[in-house]
Amino acid sequence: MHQNRNDIISRLQKDILLWQGFSPPVAGKAKGIGLGPLEAAFPNGVFPTGSIHEMLCPAPEQAAATAGLMAGILATLMQQGGACLWISTSRKLFPPALITFNVQPHQVIFIDVQQEKDALWAMEEGLKCEGVAAVIAEIREISFAQSRRLQLAVESSKVTGFLLRNDPRKLGTTTCVARWQVSPLPSQLEDGLPGVGFPRWQVDLLRVRNGTPGSWQLEWIDDSFVPVAQEEAEIMSENNRMTG
Repeated sequence: MHQNRNDIISRLQKDILLWQGFSPPVAGKAKGIGLGPLEAAFPNGVFPTGSIHEMLCPAPEQAAATAGLMAGILATLMQQGGACLWISTSRKLFPPALITFNVQPHQVIFIDVQQEKDALWAMEEGLKCEGVAAVIAEIREISFAQSRRLQLAVESSKVTGFLLRNDPRKLGTTTCVARWQVSPLPSQLEDGLPGVGFPRWQVDLLRVRNGTPGSWQLEWIDDSFVPVAQEEAEIMSENNRMTG
């Protein structure tokens, strides 16, 4: 009896995920985007494309770190073709820096507008274009109703959207599939070599619809995301706590 109840609950959970657009991966066809253990936090262990992701950037250094992480994600999303739209009212991204993450600047269409309401309008229209790989908008505030309009747009086109919320004043409820916060971490130099190390991030999934929030430390090495070794991650976290 207990087993039958568990089976029913399991089937219902799978049905709910399917109704919400979280389809399980086809056998033999990986749908991941290379985020390693972080992807297990999402339903069915698959990064949800065709959804809106909310990226919180309370400070300028977090906005820069988030842009770097997103560039690595874009490299995968754009492999099948299609441009990316990057919309903002005060763009600070340095386009040539995208090359570090295997994204060519000419693949990104930058749209600069005067007001946030125009940025949201442009994002909604961009999300309706099925030939676009991803749409990014830098905004500060968004209401539930506005996020709902964006969600309705991607439900038809299956385009992935990202909201970069720079210095948000309040965090309300949205329809976004996940709420992220990315912070920069000190890079690790190779023994005996000068210069700077590979980019590193502290990635916190604060909220994941039907998933499991958590924290991870990632590094960009050889054109892919690599988890920082657990022992080293603990040392870095302690150092950050002591100097924070």
